[in-house]
Amino acid sequence: MYYYGFDWTYLLLIVGVIVSGIASAKVSSTFNKYSRIRSSAGMTGAEAAQRILYSEGITDVAVQHISGSLTDHYDPSSKVVSLSDATYGSTSVAAIGVAAHECGHVIQHHRGYAPLSIRSALVPVANVGSKAGVPICILGMFLGMNETLINLGILVFSFGVLFQIVTLPVEFDASARALKLVRNLGILDDAETRDTRKVLKAAAMTYVASAFASILSLMRLVILFGGRRRD
Repeated sequence: MYYYGFDWTYLLLIVGVIVSGIASAKVSSTFNKYSRIRSSAGMTGAEAAQRILYSEGITDVAVQHISGSLTDHYDPSSKVVSLSDATYGSTSVAAIGVAAHECGHVIQHHRGYAPLSIRSALVPVANVGSKAGVPICILGMFLGMNETLINLGILVFSFGVLFQIVTLPVEFDASARALKLVRNLGILDDAETRDTRKVLKAAAMTYVASAFASILSLMRLVILFGGRRRD
């Protein structure tokens, strides 16, 4: 595990950071590129969101503005779609794509989409796992390589990884719903829908990268602490 004082497992973390950084840069550049292309219908992100929700018979979800860049999200507990500065009042194909994607989550919630329900159920344990998993493992190490604590730490951390994995089908499905709706409702034409697909694909890759980085972190915990238990 250690060679001349170097812990090679740090390479797993470095790879995860690099992959996540590349994905983040890609989504930013792609969004910026297509945020300069105005949709032919001239509909804003907020108007597109309202149009999509009404077309699905969803009238109890509000669409509101939120500050920031790419801070768009749907909160199922309050039934609010929050659209960022670059999305809410913009008529670009990128803005409409992001707004439609968030509406895809609304539709998932409205129809009881199973992966979304599973992800929502995992939120509490995932939040705890991502913060407490490593400290529990370290505590177990300092307490004489206590296997119970180490195994608990790895298990708790695993819930955070599971959350990232379950997030993938949720995000891909929301994008698929969004692309179908903006085309069928005439919000975007064929060429604009293709551009929007590029934006949503780039955004989806950030979730793939995040899941990949989480898996690498879990692998590091297993290798690091598992190896020390064997020692």
